[in-house]
Amino acid sequence: MNGFLNCSANHTKIWSHYLVLALGIPQLTINVISIIFNCTVIFTRLATRDLHKPISILFCNLAISDLFTSFSGFWISMLFITNPDITIFGSRDMLAPYSLYTMSILSTIYNLVSIGIERYLAVAKSMRTRFRVARNHSIAVVFINWVLAFFLGCLPLMGWNCLHAQSNISVLYSPFCVNYLVFIAMPNVAVAFLVPLFTYLRIIIILRKRKLRMQACGQATGTYRSAETQVARTSISIWLLALVSYAPFLAGVIFDAANQRCHGELYPGVYIFRNCTAMLITLTCLGNPLLYTLRLRALGAWLKAPCGLWASRVRACAAIGHV
Repeated sequence: MNGFLNCSANHTKIWSHYLVLALGIPQLTINVISIIFNCTVIFTRLATRDLHKPISILFCNLAISDLFTSFSGFWISMLFITNPDITIFGSRDMLAPYSLYTMSILSTIYNLVSIGIERYLAVAKSMRTRFRVARNHSIAVVFINWVLAFFLGCLPLMGWNCLHAQSNISVLYSPFCVNYLVFIAMPNVAVAFLVPLFTYLRIIIILRKRKLRMQACGQATGTYRSAETQVARTSISIWLLALVSYAPFLAGVIFDAANQRCHGELYPGVYIFRNCTAMLITLTCLGNPLLYTLRLRALGAWLKAPCGLWASRVRACAAIGHV
């Protein structure tokens, strides 16, 4: 079990001033850039009145989640720069920013999963299902995502913290408890990896089947092949971004749960790793607008998921088959 029971209670300053600046300033910079990017996304969506589309609601909500993540990350970075030792030994001052940070990350994960499912349904509906995601469905999903993220993220504020229970306190994210971090990280990071992996693989497989059917009747075009390649690349980029961002955090939580050493023995390497994982998560908030909202060339093909092109070609192929 983790904890500080056998560690010295003398909370002396152990951070180097230069190391604090070397870690804190890049964190602040990335968070500020992410805040600007996501504010731009939100204002652009509102100005263009694009929220009548279900997918646009999910994109806008993703930007809001990333904005909260970046803001809370900025808050934590400021606390780290002004008083870095409270990020090691724990303080009541860290509960609110850490809880907001957790809630925002969870909301981002749920939004990424929701977008992947919506894109899968948009592609698959022309094959087997006639279910269409409506605006009301997206609004309901957004509401459920935030309620769940708010409840799970605020559990430490409601009492599940280790301010007065040193035997289970996290050495990386004090005053959070290790069992809380395991409870939050394990299932949610697994969802962030597995659900998008399934949905995007299914999208690629469906488009590949469509291309083979079009080739069978001589209807495959260079445009469709190019679109299929762009869809595959964008889907892989989305999944890799999640993997690079959340896998180190999960590794840190696993290390935290298995750790038997005191905080002084872990300085500085483990705490540098912790701060780097926070920067990687913020990079996700910076990458999401680029991949989802700023209309990259590959994203244009992914959003269209050439359903209409495929449907028209298949009808032509069917007509040829009946001649």
